[in-house]
Amino acid sequence: MVRRLGLILVTLACGTACSDAPGAPSLAGQWGGDHVSLTVSGTNNHVELDCAHGDFAGAITAPSFQVIGTFVREHGGPIAVGEVPDAHPALYVGSVSAGTMTLTIRLTDSSDSGTAFTLMRGTTGRVVKCL
Repeated sequence: MVRRLGLILVTLACGTACSDAPGAPSLAGQWGGDHVSLTVSGTNNHVELDCAHGDFAGAITAPSFQVIGTFVREHGGPIAVGEVPDAHPALYVGSVSAGTMTLTIRLTDSSDSGTAFTLMRGTTGRVVKCL
């Protein structure tokens, strides 16, 4: 009886642990490349570019993702009091293979075809902000 109960418990434990299909690996953390830095978290993601920045919500997954967010063009010099940001809706499309991400940002309110970046996991990127 005890042996049978032990077998049932082991079967249940393995069934619970083994029944979960391996999910997509977490992309959380820092990603960077030339002229781009992306911080990925479970709920809010932020991208910094040389003269722009953007945000999109929600988890992103490998091997690919496509999410809507915002994109803000920046300019050199100080920001004027009351200045309205040059914000646009944007589509963030990405694909991930191993530790490399290809990220394309396309403004959805224009005929912009998008700009592609290559990012590496665990790097901060090389961003030079507008002066």
